[in-house]
Amino acid sequence: MRLAWALVLGTAAGIALAWWLSRDPPEVTREKQARAEAAAAANFEDSRPVLYRWRDDDGALHVTDTAPKGRKYERIPIEPDPAIEVHGDRPAGPR
Repeated sequence: MRLAWALVLGTAAGIALAWWLSRDPPEVTREKQARAEAAAAANFEDSRPVLYRWRDDDGALHVTDTAPKGRKYERIPIEPDPAIEVHGDRPAGPR
């Protein structure tokens, strides 16, 4: 009976040791968390709908939903800035 308990305790100790040694150190865990947060932020920024503002050869301003090829452009987020408040209860017409 002692041999059976020794085998059970030895197996449990071996499993606990294997689990302990397989864990990541805290530094690695923090690095993984930082990379995951950066990737999530980049994915969020890329998934937001945007418009592209650019000028053609004649200097005319264009705003499109696709980026122009071979031209400089500016990304304009479609959602308004959270600091901007829009009120629809103002009366129509001139003041």
